Amino acid sequence: MAERSTAAVDVADNSGDEPLTAKADEATTDGTAEAQDTKGTKPQDTDGERIGSEVTLPTPDLHSGHKLARRYRLEECVTRLDGFSSWRAVDEKLRRAVGVHLLPADHPRARSVLAAARSSALLGDPRFVQVLDAVEEDDLVYVVHEWLPDATELTSLLASGPMDAHDAYQLVSQVSQAMAAAHREGLAHLRLTPGAVLRSSTGQYRIRGLAVNAALRGITADGPQRADTEAIGALLYAALTQRWPYESDAYGLAGLPKGVGLIAPDQVRAGVHRGLSELAMRALANDGATASRQEQPCTTPDELAKAVAAMPRIRPPEPVFTAPPEYQRTTYQQGSYGRPSARPGAPVTMPVMAAPPAPLQSRTGKALKWAVSALLIAALGLGSWQLAEALIDHNKNSDPGDSTQTNPENTDNKAQPATEPLRIAGAKEFMPSGSGIQLDEVPNSIDGDASTAWVTPRYRGFANFGNYSNRKDGSGIVVDLGSVQDVAGIAAKMYRSGQKAEVLAADPSASDPSSLSDFPQHLTELGTVGSDLKETFSKPVRTRYVLIHLTELPSDGTGGYRGGISEISVLK
Repeated sequence: MAERSTAAVDVADNSGDEPLTAKADEATTDGTAEAQDTKGTKPQDTDGERIGSEVTLPTPDLHSGHKLARRYRLEECVTRLDGFSSWRAVDEKLRRAVGVHLLPADHPRARSVLAAARSSALLGDPRFVQVLDAVEEDDLVYVVHEWLPDATELTSLLASGPMDAHDAYQLVSQVSQAMAAAHREGLAHLRLTPGAVLRSSTGQYRIRGLAVNAALRGITADGPQRADTEAIGALLYAALTQRWPYESDAYGLAGLPKGVGLIAPDQVRAGVHRGLSELAMRALANDGATASRQEQPCTTPDELAKAVAAMPRIRPPEPVFTAPPEYQRTTYQQGSYGRPSARPGAPVTMPVMAAPPAPLQSRTGKALKWAVSALLIAALGLGSWQLAEALIDHNKNSDPGDSTQTNPENTDNKAQPATEPLRIAGAKEFMPSGSGIQLDEVPNSIDGDASTAWVTPRYRGFANFGNYSNRKDGSGIVVDLGSVQDVAGIAAKMYRSGQKAEVLAADPSASDPSSLSDFPQHLTELGTVGSDLKETFSKPVRTRYVLIHLTELPSDGTGGYRGGISEISVLK
């Protein structure tokens, strides 16, 4: 059973413009918490006892062991507030655990809860916790849903620390795709909190409470797609930083420092994946501020899912293998197993073993030894005679005036793979027009970290840098080796597959090459490359400056074009 979280916040901001704000509140295993009055939400409480400004309705007086429809036996109450209760129960007919939401039939939100549950059940998407039944019976309305005992809430996962880049990528990818599918069917969540997201033992994420959790609290929104998109952005922010992206503490997570506003995740914690950091900022409502590259904000789950798909794939971390324990000899292997132990203080005596008889001492053994010896002598003599004959024939056929000897290892004219990287003294952006595009990110291409990159801005209209006249010769990175070296190969990791690139080199006498004419040596053919650009040259090239030249950029999936280089190694 998923662990129960200890703190939560109602994060449904339905205005679509302002950041979500809410107070810390008690949460339960069904991912629901007492509704907060936030901007854009419309609580529909009209009856019941008021405590301050809140409305409190009587909850059904039920107890453990009560059966609904002679089938669902209530086991444990996990939520009791605002006129409804949520239970862990057992379906005695199918012998499985289920969850049940209960409220009186005359509750002002009973009709909307039934409608939300029936609409959610029609979706049938396995990425959501399924609604199994929605019934009005005996003055009660109850909704039965799946119970996943092997799944863990995102709240519990974040309690142990932030996620690595691959896990956070899987979270935002799966949740955004699922919510995009729900909104295509006209369904919104509006209560997408860390308690509403579960990760199964297979690593798949499931979302519970689609439409139902909001209906139980009377939450509506003028912009439901924007509200759910911002909620996904908050989940991604928390996964990257283990911080809640607002000033209030929530869900067991500390909020941001007061007065600093919403800052990017990679400014909150070192080592955060930059692409995911930008994605979180594009999804969150932050007064028009988006990513550092002036990307358009994502206002719907579908736009967010497409932005995730356009990112380079983030691979899982390499598994860490621990060394096996040092080999220990047992008492049985040491030869003492089964022997009586000596008395304390008594000298230890080892039994004297009789010496084994010498091998092959019989008449047959002696004959066999003589036969083997004779065969060995005959074989050695035959081999020596054949070797001498071969040497004599070789000397007869060889030209005494030819003193050149060929080494078999040198007869292979194939280029040997270049593996050792040369030291790189520096790098600069290739600026044939005299104006740079991302000068501050050039060091990222040679810092030894493939998760950082030199990335071009987003160009519109044409793949060749937006068809700008000052970009007719493309762009790229010029690597400075510090002195003239023998270059045998190149290995570069590209920011995105599909870029059109080539590798050029300057003359050994060049001092500060800046135009294409300064790089006359073509080390690779111009063509479309994948995520890796690797080439071993047929013979080493003498040069100090190597250019990774980009001429066209791939589509980013949103109507624009963008490329870049993550890491460059020059090999010898």
